[in-house]
Amino acid sequence: MMNRAADPSAWIRLAVQDFERQDLNAAEAKVLDLLNADPKHVEAWTLLGLILRARGRFDDAIRVFHSLTLQQPATTEHWQNLGGILRDARRFDEALAAFERAVALAPPRAATLYNVGLVQMERLDLVAAQAVLAEAVRLEPNNAWMRCAYAQCCSDLGRFEDAAAALKDWPSLANLTPTNVAEMAHILLTTGAPELAQPAIERLRVQPPTEARAAITLANILERTNRLEEARAALDRARETTGYNPSDPDRLLAEGVLAQRLDRHEEARELLSRALEQPLDHVHRHNILFPLAQSLDALGEYDAAFATLSAAHESQVDYLRQALGRSPSEESTLMALTRGDIEPEDRATWDDRAAPSAAESPIFLVGFPRSGTTLLEQTLDAHPALAAIDERPFLGQALEQAVSFGVAYPAELGRLTAKQLEEVRDGYWKRVAGRVRLAPGQRVVDKNPFNMLRLPLIRRLFPNARTVLIVRHPCDAIISCFSQNFRAPELALLCRDFGALAAAYRRSFECWNRQLPLLGAATVELHYERFVANLAEEARRLIDFLELPWNDALLSPASHARSKTYISTPSYTQVIEPVSSKPVGRWRRYEKHLQSVIPVLAPYLEHWGYDH
Repeated sequence: MMNRAADPSAWIRLAVQDFERQDLNAAEAKVLDLLNADPKHVEAWTLLGLILRARGRFDDAIRVFHSLTLQQPATTEHWQNLGGILRDARRFDEALAAFERAVALAPPRAATLYNVGLVQMERLDLVAAQAVLAEAVRLEPNNAWMRCAYAQCCSDLGRFEDAAAALKDWPSLANLTPTNVAEMAHILLTTGAPELAQPAIERLRVQPPTEARAAITLANILERTNRLEEARAALDRARETTGYNPSDPDRLLAEGVLAQRLDRHEEARELLSRALEQPLDHVHRHNILFPLAQSLDALGEYDAAFATLSAAHESQVDYLRQALGRSPSEESTLMALTRGDIEPEDRATWDDRAAPSAAESPIFLVGFPRSGTTLLEQTLDAHPALAAIDERPFLGQALEQAVSFGVAYPAELGRLTAKQLEEVRDGYWKRVAGRVRLAPGQRVVDKNPFNMLRLPLIRRLFPNARTVLIVRHPCDAIISCFSQNFRAPELALLCRDFGALAAAYRRSFECWNRQLPLLGAATVELHYERFVANLAEEARRLIDFLELPWNDALLSPASHARSKTYISTPSYTQVIEPVSSKPVGRWRRYEKHLQSVIPVLAPYLEHWGYDH
């Protein structure tokens, strides 16, 4: 038997081997034996601190690492270890100070910067976190954990394209584990790159994760892609994984959402209520409150649902204020688009003779959010001559490119030269090509509700394009928007209360109605209520407007939606169901709460003949 006193270094190596095998009892026994003989053995104290951390004895571990920093204050590793355990203990300010001390003691190392970035994300200092994680990725570009953290930070900031771009080569990254593969798949899926996420999802389905966090993430992915039986199986497997905690709020949330999808709303309410009872920062509670409100609504508890939604928005607004520095008092960049108008003199200078034909132009689906644009998109996407690109920011990016030429939008669009217009169109089509591969003769369906505020740009770039406006009872659209946990910061702030929503609704349609007559765009107006009540007639009217041959696939949008890999909007649970008039008139459940905004909406309620 090895003699500890004769060879302390070999003894500590054996303890490390025990620790790496997760045999914490054997590792701790060897370390304590060594410290009993040599109370100043630094390696033994370090390993003891790591063992205490692994056992969840955070306060004891902090005391060990703090003592080591006092003994050897110039040793970077001691400060890194102290920062790590302080982060585990959720003492984020102290953790950040420890990591910053480590950075100051030596040239920046990727691992240290990575830890700094994680702490800053926990503290909701996302802008600073993105900068430091970008530097960590620069130093170690192939490190999967660092790349994943950077992508998550971009996603949390609402920079979805940056997040997806950071993970486009994920299979080539080093030290991939099921946990970061699951996280990458989820990020790619929710930032609009399902084609990149799919190989990761398949890898996880073939080799299910053995760690609870990854197993729950996989279940969320499967639910989000409408594979409910597989999601149920993934959650069942999670019970056997390492680190499983039945009281974990993320586990309870996943279970609650799945119960909700199966119309077991009493069970969903119980699970989600339990999740809210767990220690949870106020700024993260909205992720549970939104689905809880959905089940309360399904159970007919409308006042409780409204109160829960109000609390959800308070949490979400506080999150956006802390994490992004965004305030409801700032004017929305979307609403800023409603301030400008086309100048008739400028409009008269537009020369459309070299513009693409209708067959060479996109079809634009617009309308206020939650008015039925996703249903309309899936209906048209079922036609073999059409291909939808889901909800992408391509026209907004085209607008940024157009104004980069020094023109005021929309008043000076006539100043764009033919060459500049062609450059903007080329940029648009390149982005489309990155999303969908068009067959010969296929036309693109570009669905993005707030493109209704970019009608002047549509008309300038694609003057022969067909535009479809879908209208829904304003009160139904508003209550539906208010009920959603929108990930895009701009939209989340816009939907924070009925007053903000009603003002946005009115400003959007005032802008549309001012600009449409002057622009003369080829537009058809559909009403959601008529569309769901008489799909065949309304779909035929639409297809005639688009000058396309009829196809019976237009009558089965739900079947088509079920065949899709991923639907990015909150309607992903509704559009896979048969077309129904059930959502019509939902606003009546919340009529007393909407009374204060009815005067704001009155012109459009009366214009379209909606009751109020």
